[in-house]
Amino acid sequence: QDVVSEESEEESNGVNLMEFSDEILLHILSYVPCTDLVLNVRKTCRKLATLCLDKSLTHTVLLQKDYKVDKDKVKQLMRDIGKEIYQLNMAGCYWLPSSTIDHVTRCKNLVKLNLSGCHVTSLRLSKMLSTLQHLRSLAIDVNPGFDASQLSSECKATLSRVLELKQTLYTPSYGVVPCCTSLEKLLLYFEILDRSREGFMLSGQLMVGESNVPHYQNLRIFYARLAPGYVNQEVVRLYLAVLSDRTPENLHAFLISAPGSFAETGATKNLLDSMARNVRLDALQLPKAWINGSGLLQHLKFNNPFYFSFSRCTLSGGHLIQRVINGGKDLKSLTSLNLSGCVHCLAPESLFRKAEDDIDSSILESLVVSCCNLRHLNLSAAHHHSSESIGNHLCQLLSRLKHLLSLALPVCSITDVAASVEKPPTTPNLVPQTFGRKVRIGIQTYPRNLGDQANQKVESSVFWALMESLRFLETLEIIGSSFSSAMPRNEPAIRNSLPPCVRAQSVGDSEVAAISQLTYLQSLTLAQLPSILTGSGLVSIGLQCQHLRTLSLANLGMMGKVVYMSALMDMLKHCKCLRDLRLEQPYFCAGAQFFQALSHCSSLQRLCIVSRSGTLQSDAVMSFMANCLEVIMCHMFMGESLTVCRNLQQSIVRSFQAERPALNVVIFPLLHEDLTEVIRDVPMRHLDEITLFKSRVAEEPPNLWW
Repeated sequence: QDVVSEESEEESNGVNLMEFSDEILLHILSYVPCTDLVLNVRKTCRKLATLCLDKSLTHTVLLQKDYKVDKDKVKQLMRDIGKEIYQLNMAGCYWLPSSTIDHVTRCKNLVKLNLSGCHVTSLRLSKMLSTLQHLRSLAIDVNPGFDASQLSSECKATLSRVLELKQTLYTPSYGVVPCCTSLEKLLLYFEILDRSREGFMLSGQLMVGESNVPHYQNLRIFYARLAPGYVNQEVVRLYLAVLSDRTPENLHAFLISAPGSFAETGATKNLLDSMARNVRLDALQLPKAWINGSGLLQHLKFNNPFYFSFSRCTLSGGHLIQRVINGGKDLKSLTSLNLSGCVHCLAPESLFRKAEDDIDSSILESLVVSCCNLRHLNLSAAHHHSSESIGNHLCQLLSRLKHLLSLALPVCSITDVAASVEKPPTTPNLVPQTFGRKVRIGIQTYPRNLGDQANQKVESSVFWALMESLRFLETLEIIGSSFSSAMPRNEPAIRNSLPPCVRAQSVGDSEVAAISQLTYLQSLTLAQLPSILTGSGLVSIGLQCQHLRTLSLANLGMMGKVVYMSALMDMLKHCKCLRDLRLEQPYFCAGAQFFQALSHCSSLQRLCIVSRSGTLQSDAVMSFMANCLEVIMCHMFMGESLTVCRNLQQSIVRSFQAERPALNVVIFPLLHEDLTEVIRDVPMRHLDEITLFKSRVAEEPPNLWW
């Protein structure tokens, strides 16, 4: 009786959640997915039934990564709160049948709607948009078979009032652009393949009846991102042709992201000349061929720029300072800068300079001083070697950028100059860089506690000091300057990679351990670090970086053996918030021990493993999928036979598809000739965010789309 009375007394003295104020409860409920609020939580008691339908919770509904939602839940959700929804984001809900879109018609007051990645036909789009008279922002996909002539007059009336349009094209088409006569923001993603599934070459010419002229007179933001392929280039030129005739007076952001060579034509030259005369820009990104060797930047005028991207351009540091930074004038507004692959951007001139020569620290210092409010900076895919001058190391200068939230650096840029001189440039007996004969280096050991790890670090390390000064960094990428993924887009898998930079040989476990100082780190990418011997720094990251959600590791240590496997498994046991894991490493063994460790990542949703000559254990994979209930994506490109891969893929789909509607499984031999055909069926959300390797820092302007 005494025990019972004590327990009841504790309960009476405890805090009852329902005693909190409505404001506090609403803040707590804002972290719960809307489907759970409406379909589950509000059924628990009268107070929550009222709060869950508060306008602050139903005004904006985000379903874009609610992988548990199915067509029945969407139907019920729209029926219960459809009239209260003003913003609906269903981007990437590829698993929902096209009939699900019909229920969006209940949301009569919709102002913003994102259906990117959803299956929508011309007729369904017409029916839906005919009822959404208040719509001002729309995102859709244009797939083969789209026919603008099927759009009703009511649908076109709605489109005429749309101010913001994001359109992903999988077929040559203007889509709904000609109907949107009031556009102020236009985002175009070109994902058109050069060949059809039957192997026929596609043409970039638009189909008959789709040559209506787009209306750009009110345009403020124009953005186009092209996937590799000549058809994408042909189609985007048709979109640009109208712009070249008359440049919108209010245009303040002009961005074109194009891989490879995208030649300048007479029409594009006229467009750029017109922009130089008539507009003042706040954001700029152009294909490298449009900037290289031209005096364009000298003539363009800028207002309060917030984003610049000169990715893969041969722009020299001298031109960067003179023509863009303008001696440090009016660049406090710049928050995002992408200099990825801009190999000469930190040198005074590029004419007689080798890519591996030391940088000019005065140029970087001018950049840091002028752009002191930078939040996103990408310096990857280049050799940025610091000289021996004291206090002028790249890491020391970057440490002044206290507002940085995301940073991408080449591996060779973070090495201490003194260490790289003292340490032999190559250690062939420890870290062979080819797929040649394996060398036995003994049993790998690493410190088991942070105290030992701290004792191993070099106190004077410039990279350690940089990590210490950027405590609020959320995204970090350290990528080898010559690294290339084994899975490029629309091409066969790469079989051989270029050797790492000589200075990268000085970057090893202690530098990785320095990253553990980033308490708020959410996304980490490490690629081509040849001197990783044990991976001990990974354990420190797992222990200290408790907010880590995305982890991508590629080609760490010796190429003939996964030397960091033991440390990786220890790390994964501490990554409770990890949602996305991508591993790219030759000879990776995805066995029972690995998947047992990975099962500790209770929040894991997506897994991608790319491994030349890699192996897997089917039973271990099935057990992992059964234990990790949140996993909805499993991509493995290994060295196993096609039969083994197909059998495992079918087993996973058969066992878990019913419980996980968003489940996407691709298990396929990495070097198989049909790999590109398999890749084209992967949902764009997964392909773009995790399966394909790329640097994502400052890839796009911040807050480009809601």
